[in-house]
Amino acid sequence: MQIKASSPQAYLKALPPERRAVVAKLRALIRKHLPKGYAEAVRFGMLSYEVPLRRFPGTYNKQPLCYVALAAQKNYYALYLMCLYGSRARMRAFEAAFKRAGKKLDMGKCCVRFKALGDLPLEAVAETVASVPVDAYLKAYEAARKRAR
Repeated sequence: MQIKASSPQAYLKALPPERRAVVAKLRALIRKHLPKGYAEAVRFGMLSYEVPLRRFPGTYNKQPLCYVALAAQKNYYALYLMCLYGSRARMRAFEAAFKRAGKKLDMGKCCVRFKALGDLPLEAVAETVASVPVDAYLKAYEAARKRAR
């Protein structure tokens, strides 16, 4: 399900009502816990919470550096938590939160796939979103880029 929208409001409006309700609730949670300095946008057909280019223009693809993204896919929802990819400790804590909540984690490197909001331990999602201020995220990004060279 590729949504063509130029704003978060247009993205939500383009979704069927039942899918809009799920995305809107998770969007509200993300926005409530998002550290200052990240901006909300629509990028690559999903809601994106990113470091604006005016703050950090030196990305490898000349696009804003994504921190969190949320998408309604054809058969599931996808929540991209980029800060988990670069931190084993954060990843272990996130995995443990699913286990404690008795929920099954369906995840790639940073993409959490879920079919309903009840599939997520929302407190753990909120804590993860709130866990990395922009300065710390940029520092980790730059360190990873140096290691990749």
